[in-house]
Amino acid sequence: MKSTNQLNKEEIIELLNKCWMTHDGMWFYHCLQEFGIAKANALNRAAIKSLAPIETRRIKRALGIEKEKINTFEEFKYFFKGAAELFIANFMNISISFPNKNVLHWEFEPRKCFAYKGMQTMGVIAEYECGVIYRVECWIASLAIKYRVQPQIKKCPMLADGRCSGEIRLYLK
Repeated sequence: MKSTNQLNKEEIIELLNKCWMTHDGMWFYHCLQEFGIAKANALNRAAIKSLAPIETRRIKRALGIEKEKINTFEEFKYFFKGAAELFIANFMNISISFPNKNVLHWEFEPRKCFAYKGMQTMGVIAEYECGVIYRVECWIASLAIKYRVQPQIKKCPMLADGRCSGEIRLYLK
């Protein structure tokens, strides 16, 4: 047996994120059962959008970011790397990088996105509107940063060819 103070940081992050994502998945599932896929997608996106400003404010506070506005790419990278360390657990199977100035690149392991697998299990992957990249978009929007996503994601790209990757171009100094 282990006491909680014997858990390392990665184990704690993995546990908390698995619990949070399971809650999120169960919430989606029950919305799906009660209201159907179109309404479940709409409620999911509304919840993500309304949560983003709260999350970004809390993340900034936790990371000691006192500035009201993130103005430079370096400031954004600092914010996002800290957020990713706390919110992106290993089971999510995604890698994030910054290959060029003002570019955030994401790539999921083929056919291993946690949301893709969950929606497949629920039998709604063909109609599911991706909440994962939308959450990142909402974080960026709540930070009042202009951006462009390529490719634009609505339906799950893994459904077509098992892959999901892309870039978010930020318009920062």
